[in-house]
Amino acid sequence: MEGNNKLELLGNAPIPKALMSLGIPIMIGMLINALYNLVDAYFVGALGDSQMGAISIIFPLGQVVVGLGLMFGNGAASYLSRLLGSGDKETANKVASTALYSSVLIGAVIILIATIFLEPLLVMLGATDTIMPYALTYGRIYVVSCIFNVFNVTMNNIVSSEGAAKTTMCALLLGAVLNIALDPLFIYTFNMGVAGAAIATALSQMVSTLVYLAYVFRKQSAFTFSIKFYAPSRKMMAEILKIGIPTLAFQLLTSLSIALINRSANSYGDAVIAGMGAVTRITSMGTLVVFGFLKGFQPIAGFSYGAKKFNRLREAIKTSIVWSTAFCLVVGLLMAIFSTQIISQFTDGNAEMIAVGQKSLMANGFSFILFGFYTVYSSLFLALGKGTAGFFLGVCRQGICFIPAILLLPVVWGLNGILYAQPIADVMTAVITVFMALHLHKELSMVSSKAFFAAWWSRISSSCSWRNLLE
Repeated sequence: MEGNNKLELLGNAPIPKALMSLGIPIMIGMLINALYNLVDAYFVGALGDSQMGAISIIFPLGQVVVGLGLMFGNGAASYLSRLLGSGDKETANKVASTALYSSVLIGAVIILIATIFLEPLLVMLGATDTIMPYALTYGRIYVVSCIFNVFNVTMNNIVSSEGAAKTTMCALLLGAVLNIALDPLFIYTFNMGVAGAAIATALSQMVSTLVYLAYVFRKQSAFTFSIKFYAPSRKMMAEILKIGIPTLAFQLLTSLSIALINRSANSYGDAVIAGMGAVTRITSMGTLVVFGFLKGFQPIAGFSYGAKKFNRLREAIKTSIVWSTAFCLVVGLLMAIFSTQIISQFTDGNAEMIAVGQKSLMANGFSFILFGFYTVYSSLFLALGKGTAGFFLGVCRQGICFIPAILLLPVVWGLNGILYAQPIADVMTAVITVFMALHLHKELSMVSSKAFFAAWWSRISSSCSWRNLLE
């Protein structure tokens, strides 16, 4: 019955209802997860620019580690859904166990290496001499605690694949609320500074892990997680990694883009690094909402395309563009208009950080208006099985367009080149998307016409026989 309801939602339910039902739970989960970084930035910002700069430097390192959880979790989720649908419970148990244990094992190895070489890594990521002591203090705790986040992100995707959205939201929400409560307690009441922020985050992630463990041990999951089911075969890993590797690549490019911003800002001082770090966290809240919503759009688009329901596909595309662009318009204008007030919340009153952050956030706010448009199409290409085009468009914003911008613009434009690199990359990505979208719609029109004439000829053929025609 549940499977039939899902198929009904994908194939026949009104597009607005389908998008809301599939996209909202994932969107809320991703938004809650982003609160960790924003809350840390808010409370640490009052300690000073060097402390704020420290968590900005550590941020991309944590994102790389979490990317491993996304690679195995997101990569396994699609495969697990298909296995559950076909009733292959045994293989599903093997895939779930293999994805979970692999992510934790590889995550532990990466965390160990990062901990051993933390100081040279921080130098590479752009830490200044004044930021380094705080970055080491925060990083030694935060990086080790990322093992819980790797587990949580992997389980988030696995649990979502079996339709247990409430469990995912409960785990993430409980961790986020706890982090908001513990941050001021450890940072200010216990006078632990950046170490307190790291401990608060670690404890919050641990609580989310306990929620998932309780879900597993109480046997509420459709999957059985056991070391005896750890059986990575070539076919299984291929199924996991064909979705997981593009996800990891996007995460790595995101981390690289932040690291390049920090390195470019290094020579301008801690206030610039802190300001750009605050802007990154603020804009990430908006981007994660759009990503979460479009996770619900993808299965609808893929199902409609496979079922040759091209009118439904066009309606889904149009509705998603309108909704996501409307959201980006509102959020982008709020960021641009209230940029000074927003940035001021992340500092103890440093005028230089506010000036830098305000200019960057205003520009990012205006360019964010385009974000929904090109993200719809990057999701659409992947949903239609056009992996190369989807991957290319997906890495345009943080990679193909951004990396040349952040490397070249500061050389010729100084500090403004750092502040406006991301907005310029956004505009370039939107222009590329227009041309790719026009080509895609032309292709869809051709496929739709062929499908229409094939269906028309099939109806004619079935209603008429050669004997009837001769008579």
